Amino acid sequence: MAPRVVSVEADGGSRGNPGPAGYGAVVRDAETGEVLAERSESLGTATNNVAEYQGLIAGLTAAAELGVAEVDVRMDSKLVVEQMCGRWQIKHPGLRPLAAQAAVLVGRFAAVRFAWIPREQNRHADALANAAMDAAAGRPPSAPKTGQPPATPATGSDPATAPASWEPRPSFTATRLILVRHGETEYTEQRRYSGRGDVPLSEKGRAQVRATGARVAELAPSVGAVLSSPLSRCTATAASIAEALGGDVPVRTEDDLIECDFGQWEGRTFTEVRERWQGEMDAWLASPRIAPPGGESFTHVAERAHRVVTGLLTAYPGETVVVVSHVSPIKLMLRDALAAGDGFLHRLFLDAAGISVLDMWPDGGVAVRTVNDTAHLAKID
Repeated sequence: MAPRVVSVEADGGSRGNPGPAGYGAVVRDAETGEVLAERSESLGTATNNVAEYQGLIAGLTAAAELGVAEVDVRMDSKLVVEQMCGRWQIKHPGLRPLAAQAAVLVGRFAAVRFAWIPREQNRHADALANAAMDAAAGRPPSAPKTGQPPATPATGSDPATAPASWEPRPSFTATRLILVRHGETEYTEQRRYSGRGDVPLSEKGRAQVRATGARVAELAPSVGAVLSSPLSRCTATAASIAEALGGDVPVRTEDDLIECDFGQWEGRTFTEVRERWQGEMDAWLASPRIAPPGGESFTHVAERAHRVVTGLLTAYPGETVVVVSHVSPIKLMLRDALAAGDGFLHRLFLDAAGISVLDMWPDGGVAVRTVNDTAHLAKID
């Protein structure tokens, strides 16, 4: 049985840039480090960057074949990591189809996190890539090297394609997601866990969502869709936004946007839960895979949120979509967009009726524009 989480270590390079090229990729059990799959191939004549992307694609493909849910990608190519995270523009036209192919593969997992690592931490994939380059050049395989990196690098960035800083993508149109947390309820004010219980908006919450609707209309005069969790605190918020947009965009409910099921903690404060379920609370805070007693884990909520985002990118390419949901699904969308760790979930605070905005490009790039904007609520508070 395949593990739920794996790491993908990938590398690629060429002898000459462009020159005889190849890639290597290794899939490991994220907990034990056991090698689950290896991939390598000679590419003929290609550049370093092309080979690096091909290594990433091969590693993600191997992980998908194993049926895993989450992937931690580790590469010593700063270019590929930054471009896949959406922080650097993809200037070279030859890399865009490869980035798009990688982005499609990313969409097959519940979560994919990218991290840059030094080359000495990527030796297994580096060795596979060097052997593939040797084969492409018609040479005997290189002996394994330790200590200093090889004189002919397995990876590198073409000077013409490595940007000095992030720039907007002029060649693509992003899909913009406006993420809105529902307005305040009685439970919100009392700091109680509010999951599947259908707690309505309070009087203050109703005033908040009117202000939120006006703010969303300023941000996005044209909206392709308004999606909402089926719970009334969200549908009422979404209805107010749709009305502010002119009433032409219907509200569609989406079950996957519902809040996390907090089980036996529903309706209780953090202090009450800590007093009664201290061990369970500590475990829950330590891992997104742990669910409250009788409830749902954040890992499962992340899978739901990922399905929503993937579906919207397919259904509304290049459009703006308003998503009205709860703290947990929105936090998980932002965690993935920012390529943040799991600790992010308990450190980010989202206010009632707060607005977050993120752009997602078809090549896999992401830009988080706003997190928890509440300026429109100033007069209400």
